[in-house]
Amino acid sequence: MRQSAIEPPHCPFGELLEVLARPWTMHVLWVLSTNGPTRFGALRRQVAGISSRVLTERLRVLEQKGFVLRDYEPTIPPSVTYSITNRMKDISKVLSGLDELARKWQQEDAHVATKPEGGKVRAGRAGVRESAQA
Repeated sequence: MRQSAIEPPHCPFGELLEVLARPWTMHVLWVLSTNGPTRFGALRRQVAGISSRVLTERLRVLEQKGFVLRDYEPTIPPSVTYSITNRMKDISKVLSGLDELARKWQQEDAHVATKPEGGKVRAGRAGVRESAQA
């Protein structure tokens, strides 16, 4: 007896992660959400290291999914400006929370790095071995 192929139900969170977890995507969204409407060239400069091809592909997917608006003006040369949608404004709240957390951890890491060697044992493999030997 042959079973029919039944697709698993779509997981909304999984679909969201599939879009957002791609390389460069969160960086592009962060720049647009913090800097406001941005032209393609300026966006490429602000996302250091991204190629024009990858940026174009990411922007197309984000536009298709409803996170980014593309405003095209048929001037000479053409002007294309990208901005975030209301859907993205909801995610911007989450990104702001992640930004606060990243800054907090950066300060904590800087504080640990400046402590003298006689201080606390640092976590990691070496720290585990030292604790096990004691």
